[in-house]
Amino acid sequence: MSDGQTASPSSGTRVAALRARLDAQSGTGPQTSGPARLVRAPGRVNLIGEHTDYNEGLVLPAAIDREFWILFEPWDRPEVVMTSADMDETRSFSFEGLSPETRSKSWIDYVAATAWAMREAGLPIQGFRGAMGSTVPIGSGLSSSAALEMASSWALAVPGAPRPDPAAMAAIAQRAENRYVGVNCGIMDQFASAAGQAGHALLIDCRINKFKATPMPSDLSLVVCDTGSPHRLDASAYNTRRSECELGVELIAEREPGVKALRDVDEAMLARNRDRLPEVVARRCEHVVQEDGRVMATVAALRDGDLDALGRLFAASHASLRDLYEVSSAELDAMVEIAVSVPGVVASRMTGAGFGGCTVNLVKLGAEVALQDAVMAQYEKRTGLTPRVFIVATVDGAGEVELDA
Repeated sequence: MSDGQTASPSSGTRVAALRARLDAQSGTGPQTSGPARLVRAPGRVNLIGEHTDYNEGLVLPAAIDREFWILFEPWDRPEVVMTSADMDETRSFSFEGLSPETRSKSWIDYVAATAWAMREAGLPIQGFRGAMGSTVPIGSGLSSSAALEMASSWALAVPGAPRPDPAAMAAIAQRAENRYVGVNCGIMDQFASAAGQAGHALLIDCRINKFKATPMPSDLSLVVCDTGSPHRLDASAYNTRRSECELGVELIAEREPGVKALRDVDEAMLARNRDRLPEVVARRCEHVVQEDGRVMATVAALRDGDLDALGRLFAASHASLRDLYEVSSAELDAMVEIAVSVPGVVASRMTGAGFGGCTVNLVKLGAEVALQDAVMAQYEKRTGLTPRVFIVATVDGAGEVELDA
């Protein structure tokens, strides 16, 4: 959905709910300076290429129709007041003195972080009163934080001011999460939310922040299975994984001076330098080096319609994340095992940072219900958790949505 596209009829109920929340704020702040506006930003599911983005590698995400919506009224005041319809609470922050030291360790930090990073990048920002809602499951590994950041970037932008292209805006939002929120993430999540294209995945080169749209086969559905176990790879564990990769680069570069990131390391180079690496660091590096190759092989398999190759590549990625990067979980493993036993499921793997969250599944048209039935029948018995299954569609990246008159 690009800038200016009209909201679909199915979004009418959600807009009405946000309008009620926004109206409830009226009279609680200064006069607004313009009519209400609506922005939205999608979450993403990553097909393959996990933990490669912050290693300057390759990723293959798709923006999906699980989204954040913000209905807002701009005002002439350096402040944001936002109501979360899903959490039933209102929070605020001021632009004055805004810095990472002022964060509140709540959901409003992602909005504040975006404001801080936009201002640091020299972009003008405006205050507003707003209400937000989301269909992105929180803690599922579908990038709710990046979707909120990208939606916020549209709400904060001053109308008529030059806007960076999606890649540049994604980099600003990534800096917000790295420097303000404190999660040392790569750029994939923000990039996918900013630049998504309906009917396509995005092959993103995270070294140069460029992408190529990769068509999704029309005879396959994209199905996300939520384990019901929120991903628990917290900031500390995530940052540790990144530090382990950086140590691997540092040690390899002592012998291989051209190495600046794991993107520069192939399997032969890793093998001849493995004796220099602590075992845990070697395993992390092995995953990243091999995963970059799996991304390009998956692009080729999608292009060629090679379903067998897709199944093998997803399986290898999941095993690597489980055994080498150690970010899978019993729940994710069970969900993948159930999925691959269902006729018509072409490929299945964990997606996202790990330790809970979701799996991504490529499924032949018509087999979606069989997958859902199998998950509902087997998963809770194996784990004690209640799963959710989403058949998702690829969508365009973040933007403003025209409100009906």
